[in-house]
Order: sequence, then structure tokens, then C-alpha cells
Amino acid sequence: MTATNQGSIRLFRFSGIDVFLHWSWFLVALYEINQRAGRYTSLTWNVLEYLVLFCLVLLHEFGHSLACRQVGGHANRIVLWPLGGVAFVDPPDRPGATLWSIAAGPLVNVVLIPVLLLLGRLMVLSGAARTVPDAFILIAVMLQINVGLLVFNLLPIYPLDGGQILRSLLWFVLGRARSLVAAAVIGIAGVGVLVLLAVVKQSVWIGIMAGFILLHCWAGLRYGLHLARLAKAPRRAGLACPACHTAPPAGTFWTCARCGKRFDMFETQAVCPHCGAMFVITRCLDCGNGGSIGTWNPSTQVTAPQEQ
Repeated sequence: MTATNQGSIRLFRFSGIDVFLHWSWFLVALYEINQRAGRYTSLTWNVLEYLVLFCLVLLHEFGHSLACRQVGGHANRIVLWPLGGVAFVDPPDRPGATLWSIAAGPLVNVVLIPVLLLLGRLMVLSGAARTVPDAFILIAVMLQINVGLLVFNLLPIYPLDGGQILRSLLWFVLGRARSLVAAAVIGIAGVGVLVLLAVVKQSVWIGIMAGFILLHCWAGLRYGLHLARLAKAPRRAGLACPACHTAPPAGTFWTCARCGKRFDMFETQAVCPHCGAMFVITRCLDCGNGGSIGTWNPSTQVTAPQEQ
């Protein structure tokens, strides 16, 4: 899922990754902690339980970020907010790299299951489960939350991890554009199930989540159709990406970061015709890299884009 760090507090930096916490997290934390009053002998344990959720989500997001870096991608920011966490990952534009970057998050939750089971078993054998019952309950809740996060994230609904894993697997067969379109359509169908569940359970949170997912499914569908048009677009002869040596498309496929309107980077010599913004780097729409517009030349053999 996507989010920004606007309205977020920077907590710390680890391994080159900045971690932010959205201000609304505190409001939801206060509500959730009070809702769970009575589960433990002290409210302190309720606070610890919510912090456990915070840590589990954070570990999950670090799984995404570190895996993305392992395959040569970029990942330098994590934002935590009431509906979960967002790791801003940009893996290489290959299905295998994307698959590993996404799957590593749920794998963290899988690894934590035997660890928590063993910890609970040790408490029972040592007698700590009787002498410190609140701690034993907390471990049981940690296991429950961890499994819940794992199951929910693996739902094949884009842009949840399960939906993105499905998209990555389809990418091997259908290609980059059609796999995203297929995953988005399946995700929209999944949103219908979530809406029904929200009505049956009378859950506001599930309803909010369904609406949020629907917005991202729609954005994914539009982007998938955009990629399909890009794949069919005519290419500019005599020019090549300095990174992947693919000829750039001819057409309004670049989006201005300032005004949000589309334009043809090469037709206007890297200047947005709508707002006058100048672009030092011309990004390749096929590999995600690029360089200054002067470096786009056929210094090596120009290739046509391949549907990956």
C-alpha cells in the first residue's frame, strides 16, 4: 500500500531506513488500549500489547525493505499508521525481484510463529505462566496478532501483500502490464467480499480498509492500462536509455512532478510545457533508470522494449 510521511513523526533511522509514525496512530492507540481494559491486571500490559502490534508491523515492513535492497532496489522509508505500515520499496523492474521484495514481509511473520510458540512453551515449563500470567497472556496475544497479520496480508487482494505476490507470479506468464490489470481486477472483486464482511460484522474498520483498498485497486488498474499503452507505443529511433539501451516511447507518457500533467519528455527537451518545470534526469519508463537528456543517444545498439 502507499502512503506519505506527511503528518508523521520521524522516530529513528536503522540501516539507512527512516521510520516515521503518523500522528493519528496515537488517537487510535488510546481508543484501542481503553477497549482492551480488563484483559490484564494492569493497564500497563494493555499499552505493551499495542506496542507489540507496532513492533510486529515494523518487523514486517523491514522484511520488505531489506529484501528489496538485497535484489538491488531502493528502500529508505517506512511509515507506520493506524491501518498498518508502508515500506516504500522500489525493486528492479523484474518479476523475481518484485516477488522477493513483497514475499519477505510475510516470511518475517512466518519465522516469528515458532519463536513465539517456543517462548510460550518455555514459560509453561518454567512455571512463569502461573507466576506472571500477564506476560503469558501477552505472548499468546502476540502469537494471535502475528498470525492475524500474516493471514490478512496474504489475502489475494491488491495492494495487500497477497495481491502483489499474485501479481508478481502472473508477471512471469502475462507480462508487466496485464499482470497488474489482472491483479487489480481480482482485488476489486475482493473488496466486494470485504464490504459484505464489514456489513455482517458491523465493523467500521473493515469498511474503511475496503474503501482504502478499492482506491488503490483502481489506481493499479489505471496504471496497468497505462503500461499496456506504453508497450504498444511507437519508439523514437536514434535515442536509447543510457542504462538499458531501450528506445524511449513517442508520446505523452511522462508525468510532471510539479503540475501532475503528462507530456513528451523528448519533444519538449525535458521541460514541462504546462508549468515550465525543468527535469535534470529523464527517467526511462522501461527500466526506471535514465540520465540527463543529453545522455540518451545510440552509443550502443538500440533495442525495443520486451514485455517482461
